[in-house]
Amino acid sequence: MHDLSGKLDKKIELKLSGEATELDKTVMEKIGDPLVHLIRNSLDHGIETPEVRIAAGKPETGEIHLNAYHEGGNIVIEITDDGAGLNLNKILSKAKDGGLVSDNNNLSDEEIADLIFQPGFSTADVVSDVSGRGVGMDVVRRNIRALGGTVDVKTTTGQGSVFTIRLPLTLAILDGQSVVVGDEVYIVPLVAIIESIQVESGLVNGITGQAEVYRLRDEYIPIVKLYDIFNVKPLNESLEDGLLVVVEAEGKKVALLVDDLLGQQQVVIKSLETNFKSVEGISGATILGDGTVALILDVSGLISISKKNTSGIKSANANVAA
Repeated sequence: MHDLSGKLDKKIELKLSGEATELDKTVMEKIGDPLVHLIRNSLDHGIETPEVRIAAGKPETGEIHLNAYHEGGNIVIEITDDGAGLNLNKILSKAKDGGLVSDNNNLSDEEIADLIFQPGFSTADVVSDVSGRGVGMDVVRRNIRALGGTVDVKTTTGQGSVFTIRLPLTLAILDGQSVVVGDEVYIVPLVAIIESIQVESGLVNGITGQAEVYRLRDEYIPIVKLYDIFNVKPLNESLEDGLLVVVEAEGKKVALLVDDLLGQQQVVIKSLETNFKSVEGISGATILGDGTVALILDVSGLISISKKNTSGIKSANANVAA
């Protein structure tokens, strides 16, 4: 990154987040080159020179952000830059010159942006050791598809681009917290857990005709009873006898009611959709050390389920803040 920025006379800051997200070693070996190419592409084609950035009212130092996280049944890797964005007119013109599209084709902005993944496509005017050879983005997509994943791009002129890679969770290793609900063991992604608390009955409130919420400091958090969602007979149905595991995803929080907490462990994720079917609130499964199967909770899915019954929480939180 630093070598290339010096060669291109650009100032750049590379930010990394989501280091806790882990992939199988063999997958990392296959995805390493595509990631390097996407970052080089953002620096070469996306980030402007300091002079151009200053003229556009931007800081002279550009930013590229590499982020990884779990979402539903996927590992998501994002490469975001705050550069000029893709030049859609130039891409379309080059595609027409190269015979990739005809003059009669009316393409949307998303379809035009997707043309950069076509074999042999390049917008570089001069061939160099950085770009212009017409190889790269098509290889990126081919390598990622070989892993069962997808890659797409979203761009905003003058503001930058986001390349998003999605890989099946079957290829992932997860740090998880084992929890007990009845006779079942579930795995909660460790990265989503904020805290675990013993229930105080005086802090439990009900919203008329809706689910219960727990007042944690200055906000109301929906209580998600896992035994209700997954139709499991709990060890006890009393809130006071259980534990709440407060989790967060997409800026939203819920409190999962469980019977007990077990240890933390790394698990290899197996796809539930591939072997059975997609289940809301479940992102996959794993085989524990004793040979039993434990389902891995999808925090985003559980939050989506809770939203259906807790539309009154926003106003309740507003009252607390007031």
